[in-house]
Amino acid sequence: MHPTVVAVLAIVLALQIKHLIADFYLQNGYIIQNRRLYGHPAGLLHVAIHLAGSLVVLVLFHTPLWLLGAMLLCEGLFHYHLDWAKDNYVANRGLTPRDAAFWHAFGIDQALHHASYLAMAWAWAVWA
Repeated sequence: MHPTVVAVLAIVLALQIKHLIADFYLQNGYIIQNRRLYGHPAGLLHVAIHLAGSLVVLVLFHTPLWLLGAMLLCEGLFHYHLDWAKDNYVANRGLTPRDAAFWHAFGIDQALHHASYLAMAWAWAVWA
């Protein structure tokens, strides 16, 4: 297998592990309850946690500084707005884990987050 392919797969895996930790181990009630309020420090904290993890991953893969900055900016904006939109969709409809639509929204949210990691790995392969 070509070394670039191996590196891209490793980046995707590392970003997925980072996502697992940031979304499922480092979130608390404060963050979850307030992410839907646009500009609230809880949502910004959540994104900062994700960006710190992505920074570690991308530095380990020797990402050029200009690309690192661009990727973190794009990830931060995308992640923040995706969570904000999903949280508002769920809240405005009064959805709970008992509702199928809750899980549909949750699944779409997670799939789009992981698609963004594929995009980041692609950008690394093309420009790093």
